Amino acid sequence: MDILVIGAGVVGLAIARSLSRRGHAVVVAERTAGIGGGISSRNSEVVHAGLYYPTGSLKARHCVAGRRMLYAYCAERNVPARRLGKLVVATSEAEIAKLEAIRAQGEANDVEELALISGAEARAMEPALACTAALHSPQTGIVDSHALMLALQGEIEDHGGALALVTPIERLAFGDGAWHVTVAGETHGFDAVVNAAALGAQAIARATEGFPEAAIPPLRLAKGTYFACSGRPAFSRLIYPAPVDGGLGVHLTLDLAGRMRFGPDVEWIEAEDYDVDPARAQGFYAAIRRYWPALPDGALTADYCGIRPKLSGPGEPAADFVIADAAAHGLPRHVALFGIESPGLTSALSLGEAVAERLASG
Repeated sequence: MDILVIGAGVVGLAIARSLSRRGHAVVVAERTAGIGGGISSRNSEVVHAGLYYPTGSLKARHCVAGRRMLYAYCAERNVPARRLGKLVVATSEAEIAKLEAIRAQGEANDVEELALISGAEARAMEPALACTAALHSPQTGIVDSHALMLALQGEIEDHGGALALVTPIERLAFGDGAWHVTVAGETHGFDAVVNAAALGAQAIARATEGFPEAAIPPLRLAKGTYFACSGRPAFSRLIYPAPVDGGLGVHLTLDLAGRMRFGPDVEWIEAEDYDVDPARAQGFYAAIRRYWPALPDGALTADYCGIRPKLSGPGEPAADFVIADAAAHGLPRHVALFGIESPGLTSALSLGEAVAERLASG
């Protein structure tokens, strides 16, 4: 088939890779001037183990499968990745029950090697850490997301696929057995279409003739700011607090050079806005010092921010990924993905295979 994939983030590229490897002629249309300029380059670059998500959910299934696929892919394609491990920490006795629940959820999701350890055991691993207890997840790691996307792009092109940058989609309509896609006033024909437009997925769905409004979930924007930390790294693993409403709390991640950064926080917004407010650092200090009391004053500097395309708002239960095919919207050979936030990066290769299989089955 001739297939159009809309969106050149990590998930769109992973889908296009899976399709091109199956012999399809694939074009990836991206409205900006480069790959991965949105969510895919504005996250923690964490390879998640699969601890938090309800068993059987799309997030749980694709996170665990995708993580295994991702580590293997990075080794095969020489993409920088490191399985550092993570400690999810309780800083009070009341939070230990949260860790026990997370461990039970992770084990139900088939996450390997989880261990609930004491505060003393955690401090033996990370002497700068302050906690009452911790959950150790050795399978958690980090990845160079841009190198990953370049590898995916290279594989797409190796299999005859193409990338079309600065290509905003204006309209999609199905008729006479084909998809008619309008770009810059010109119409092009495809056999199938995949909407992997992330923050723009709902807008693309509304530009798709016949796509029922009832099948388009609401878009809730959760902005997350990150702060870098000056000085030598105080930790060798990722450190996460017990989860908070809307996210996983202000956690410590390391990049592949060992630099520490903290975030994201959660700020509900109405429109895309990537300005970083340095004043938000004040809330970070208190949150971080719960597990790292020695954080020096003035050590945090504004770094960057990202926006999660959530399908649930503040105070609402966390929503799952949505992969909408003809059964959901009634349109043939069309798959639309909504709410692909964390763990989307970890899940990307598994999501790519799932979408390819759905198109293969009609």
